[in-house]
Amino acid sequence: MKAPSDLVSCRYESPLGPMLLAATDTGVAGVWFVGQRHGPDSTGWPEQPDHPMLHQARQQLADYFAGKRAGFDLPLDLRLGTAFQQSVWQALLRIPRGETTSYGELSRRVGKPQAARAVGAAVGRNPVSIVVPCHRVVGTGGALTGYAGGLERKSALLKLEGALM
Repeated sequence: MKAPSDLVSCRYESPLGPMLLAATDTGVAGVWFVGQRHGPDSTGWPEQPDHPMLHQARQQLADYFAGKRAGFDLPLDLRLGTAFQQSVWQALLRIPRGETTSYGELSRRVGKPQAARAVGAAVGRNPVSIVVPCHRVVGTGGALTGYAGGLERKSALLKLEGALM
C-alpha cells in the first residue's frame, strides 16, 4: 500500500538514537529508529516538525524517556497495515508497561493460536515503535528476540519500563 499523500515527517533525537516520526492529520503513522530493519523509504515525505501530531509525539516520547510518562495517548493512523497486522498492533497496545508476553501468547490473544510466526512477522512490521509496544514481546522463556531497532534498544526500553533488571 502506498503511503498516504498527507503524510509528513520529522526527526527526533532520542536517548537511544535518532528517530524518524511520521503523521497524518488523523494520527501518528510512524516512529522508527533511523536505519532499523523494516524502516520506511521516506523519500518525498515533507518535513514538517511543527505539525501538531508530530509535536505531540515528540513531547510524549521525551516525557517517556525521562520517566515522566508511563504510556501514550496519541491518536494513531495504522491504515498502512493489513487487517491482520492492525489486529496484532492493537493487541500490542494492551500489553501493560512493565510486563512482557510471548509471541505464542500474543497469537492466542488475536485468536490465531497456530499463527505465532505470522504474528511475529506483524510485530516486526509495527510502524509505530515504542508507542505500539512491540518491544514487550519476548521469546519463549523470556528470551530477548527480534526487535527491528536492535536488541540493545529492546533491552534498554524494557529496563526503562521496569520489565528487566
